[in-house]
Amino acid sequence: MTDRLATQAHGQFGDHQKAVTGTGDLSLVVGYDGSPPASRALDAAVALLRGRKGCVEVVYVAHLPSTAMLSANALAELCSAFDDIEQELRTTADERMRGVDSWGFERRQGVVADELVAIAEDTHHARPNNTVVIVVGSSSHAMHRVVGSVAVSLARHSPVPLVIVP
Repeated sequence: MTDRLATQAHGQFGDHQKAVTGTGDLSLVVGYDGSPPASRALDAAVALLRGRKGCVEVVYVAHLPSTAMLSANALAELCSAFDDIEQELRTTADERMRGVDSWGFERRQGVVADELVAIAEDTHHARPNNTVVIVVGSSSHAMHRVVGSVAVSLARHSPVPLVIVP
């Protein structure tokens, strides 16, 4: 690798180098919406953590469409629906996480890939010696082949290692 390329690579990934080569525990950030691909990702995270020290952060990102066209009542109903979904997902995650000592559940709102990256970066900064990895399921929706998916977006932009579970 030329010096210029090495400098570019270090500049682009230098802050996250420890995320790849951490000497501490494993910190897994799992995108979870209850879908079959997300459930496979959560199961894979449990399997990855088996026999290792670390934690799993289960993340549900409520994606709110443009609010410009929603009435106040419609927005309130949507937020209430997100609350119901969150409770269902917490319950399901709790069942799937049996045997994992350290795990948490977090709800965010926004663009899914962006929120998962933000949590991974926050985790890396809070625990710089840990190996931080994002785990997501691979979408099987035909439309995602055209416009992309969370997994594709993360594969292009994630500053930490990414596991895409088929």
